[in-house]
Amino acid sequence: MDGKLIIFSAPSGSGKSTLINYLLTQEPDLRFSVSATSRAPRGNERNGVEYRFLTPEEFKRKIGNGEFIEYEEVYPDLFYGTLKSEVERIRTAGWHVIFDVDVVGGLNIRKQYGEQALAIFVRPPSIEALRERLESRHTDSPEIIEKRLAKAEYELGFAAAFDRVIVNDEIEKAQAEALQTVRQFLDA
Repeated sequence: MDGKLIIFSAPSGSGKSTLINYLLTQEPDLRFSVSATSRAPRGNERNGVEYRFLTPEEFKRKIGNGEFIEYEEVYPDLFYGTLKSEVERIRTAGWHVIFDVDVVGGLNIRKQYGEQALAIFVRPPSIEALRERLESRHTDSPEIIEKRLAKAEYELGFAAAFDRVIVNDEIEKAQAEALQTVRQFLDA
């Protein structure tokens, strides 16, 4: 039996990666879907672990070949997407797939897989808290942070379209809520 799909989407800095990493330690049947991106690695990110890093040209070639379940050009020549081969490799092995994707990509995956997918939106407690989180990372310039905050305002408008919204105000509470939600979905 093919595995189910669990989609996490949120504005950058909302804590979705932290929640996903927690779930991966709690649910042995979950496998992370490594997204592809055309951006450069940040910090200690490694190709094939956090992302599959492609050039914009490579990304566009794979789009043309129909190799993505979903993709989005977030900014000019900055693409993110989910390769079909990655998802099918995990599912056909009987594992459940967990995704860290943007809101448009998350909703596109949910639409394609129907009842086999659960879409969870992670919401920051406020835009001000999100700004503090992004600034404390020390990974982006002030200009990039402003772009991320503007995009966050837009993305927050999609929350109601998701199956579940988790407000990440206190990480332990958000982790418990995410774990309960995922377990109920996997057991259904």
